[in-house]
Amino acid sequence: QVQLVESGGGLVQAGGSLRLSCASSGRLFSINRMGWYRQAPGKQREMVASITTYGTTNYAESVKGRFTISRDNAKTTIYLQMNSLKPEDTAVYYCAASRGPTTYWGQGTQVTVSS
Repeated sequence: QVQLVESGGGLVQAGGSLRLSCASSGRLFSINRMGWYRQAPGKQREMVASITTYGTTNYAESVKGRFTISRDNAKTTIYLQMNSLKPEDTAVYYCAASRGPTTYWGQGTQVTVSS
C-alpha cells in the first residue's frame, strides 16, 4: 500500500556530507511518522531519525548535532542531511513510514564513509 524509494547514498570521505531522500507513494493516508534507520553488516537495524506529521523529531544519540531530518511541504518526501560523517556511519540506510502499528520499508541505500 505504501512504496518508499531512497536515493542519495554513495561514497564519501570522513568529515564529508550526504543528503538522503525518500519519496513515498501509494496509500499515504494515516501515515503519522516517517524516519530513517540504518543497518551495518552483522548488526541489527537501528533508528537514526524520525519525524511525525506535526514535525516532532527524534534522533539517535550517535547522530545528534550531525544529522537533520526534514520533509517537504506535502509531507510525501523526507530527507536526511548527514554532516561530519564518520566511518562508523557506514551502513545501508532505510526509509520507513508508520501507519499505526504497521511499518513500511524502502529498499535501502548504501552509505560508505572512508577514513
